[in-house]
Amino acid sequence: MLYGFDIGGTKIELAVFDQDLNQLWTKRIDTPQSSYQAFLDAMISLINEADQRFKIKGQIGIGIPGIINDQEKTVYTTNIEAVKNQPLMADLERAVDRPIFMNNDANCFALSEAYHKDFLQYNNVLGVILGTGLGGGIIINHQVINGANGCGGEIGHLNLSVNMLNILGKDIPLTQCGCGLKGCCERYLSGTGFEWLYHYYFHKSLKAKTIIEHYYQGDANAEQHIDRYLELLAAYLVNVMVIVDPQLIVLGGGLSNFELIYQEVPKRISKYLLPQMTIPRIEKARFGDAGGARGAALLSLAKDPLNEHTIS
Repeated sequence: MLYGFDIGGTKIELAVFDQDLNQLWTKRIDTPQSSYQAFLDAMISLINEADQRFKIKGQIGIGIPGIINDQEKTVYTTNIEAVKNQPLMADLERAVDRPIFMNNDANCFALSEAYHKDFLQYNNVLGVILGTGLGGGIIINHQVINGANGCGGEIGHLNLSVNMLNILGKDIPLTQCGCGLKGCCERYLSGTGFEWLYHYYFHKSLKAKTIIEHYYQGDANAEQHIDRYLELLAAYLVNVMVIVDPQLIVLGGGLSNFELIYQEVPKRISKYLLPQMTIPRIEKARFGDAGGARGAALLSLAKDPLNEHTIS
């Protein structure tokens, strides 16, 4: 059995899969924030419950928002204070007597999508999450690229490029990101950034959903805002593409449900591309919120699942 944990600031979800990635059981609890020990106890309890239910000690993969230090088996996360810089992997391994595989939640999202049956043909996959933040995962030859410091795929922290500044205007404020740096693309392209940009240009606070509704109603401000955002997204994706050169880009997060992205962004990308590059396939995530736990479960496979399993 494969156990996949999707951990966030408000919930912990455990999903259990068989070797063919069929989901057999899931349970969700609130994320304990009071102490590290309470968090650890909650994880151990869920693992023990799954072991008892399926009469087996399943393989465990964990997706969590943060940067994983595989050497020290710690995680640096900003939205789960109780776990910040704690030896979560080591403590869990000791408590449940088996290896723990842990990775950033955006990497798990990308891995899950790369192993969807529609996308197995692609060796180079870029996952981009347009949610509260801007996250990403890079999958090369069906493996997650973590990098030397666990920061591989942290594409939200690319700085605004010259092309992006031309779109936004050179006087755009370089606001401080949660990482401590200024000018990170996350501040402008995430769902939060989408709303911030509208307020900056039109001096009115609206939720992303409302702005999109106004766009479809023919509102001039919303039309101008969305035209600018789509151009910005196209220029941004090219910045990542020249590093990764993906065959497929999969979009997740709340803004990924805005269908105009899939019509407009491919048309706008070409003007920023190197002459030798082609426009990759751009698709909406197939698994939605379920992808995090599924991707985490894939982490626990010691070998490439393509060689031994039927992925659906």
